[in-house]
Amino acid sequence: MINSLWLLLLPVAATAGFLLAYVKRRGHHREATKNVSKNYLQGLNYLLNEEPDKAVDVFVNMLQIDSDTLETHLALGNLFRRRGEVNRAIRIHQNLIDRPSLTKKERGEALFSLACDYLSAGVLDRAEGLFLELVALKIHSTASLRCLLDIYQQEKEWHKAIEVAQKLEHEAKISMQKEIAHYYCELAEILMDEGSRDQAYKYLKKALSTDQYCVRASLLLGSLEYVSGRHKHAVRLYKQVREQGPDFLSEAVVPLAEAYQALGEDEALEFFIRKTMKNFPDTPIVLLLSEKIRGWRGDKEAAQFVFDYVREHPSVSGLYHLVDLYIGLREGRAKQDLLLMRRLLEKLMTEQPHYQCAACGFTSKSINWLCPSCKRWGTTKSAHLCEVSHSIA
Repeated sequence: MINSLWLLLLPVAATAGFLLAYVKRRGHHREATKNVSKNYLQGLNYLLNEEPDKAVDVFVNMLQIDSDTLETHLALGNLFRRRGEVNRAIRIHQNLIDRPSLTKKERGEALFSLACDYLSAGVLDRAEGLFLELVALKIHSTASLRCLLDIYQQEKEWHKAIEVAQKLEHEAKISMQKEIAHYYCELAEILMDEGSRDQAYKYLKKALSTDQYCVRASLLLGSLEYVSGRHKHAVRLYKQVREQGPDFLSEAVVPLAEAYQALGEDEALEFFIRKTMKNFPDTPIVLLLSEKIRGWRGDKEAAQFVFDYVREHPSVSGLYHLVDLYIGLREGRAKQDLLLMRRLLEKLMTEQPHYQCAACGFTSKSINWLCPSCKRWGTTKSAHLCEVSHSIA
């Protein structure tokens, strides 16, 4: 405990030492030097007695706030925040803001640090107010807008998130189209849950006009078209996922099959899937087509279809499905062996993540349009990393 506190307050101790030398160098009275020395030793004594709060008070009070020591105060508070000791960081940065001698720029620096403290502590309303003030002051405005975006995403304030994202896009000269499209999708999903399909439809059209590659908007629009009985429109929307983001085809293939089935166009479905597989061999797509082949032409042809795929693209889920098909074609000991293999493969499948973030590697059992780990939109995709060799290893 003492060692970690020593490391934490090294910057303060160093600054105190600097002030001692500064006082001597500037020819101040001996009494000033004596007071600084006394306070310095008192702070160290509190530190050694494991009373860090008292030590912080002493060190902060002994540092006079001016252009030479402001950075030290800010650094000390930020150090506390990074260590998770947010209350101490807030005390230090609040102490700075209360000093009337600060310039506008210096106060802005302190405000930004205090806002970050509140954000780290989860006190979002206070953090929001300070970041908005900083944007108005045009101090750390880009960083403040990013922090506001984080706040509004946490609070699910999607209208505010859209407004801030648009400001950030203009301020930082970066594209926020993908993020804004997802905010529209969030609003649409809320309305869909409430039964307001028409308004949800408008938001989803806005999402696609904002980002033409927004797979999520196509999937949601497809579902709206399907439940409204416009199956051809649903097919068109699901099919365009192949051009928007082929990594998300596994999300579209089942509803696409349902829409084709509602139209009675099984041959068109098979043609689309076989054509898609040539460039995007994806296990869920193969498994869906194999189930269709099983219903149309029986287990044997379905098993041969899956076997050809698994030979070229081995995966646990593909092998599991192949074994499942062959069980119906075997008897006796061979069937028992296949049943055992299916149980083993099933166990492997339950241990495999279904989705993985392409940006940070975060895995989950369900798709997260906003990665819980790296906070990026649209990076979580079907894992399909379950190679047989990797799984066995």
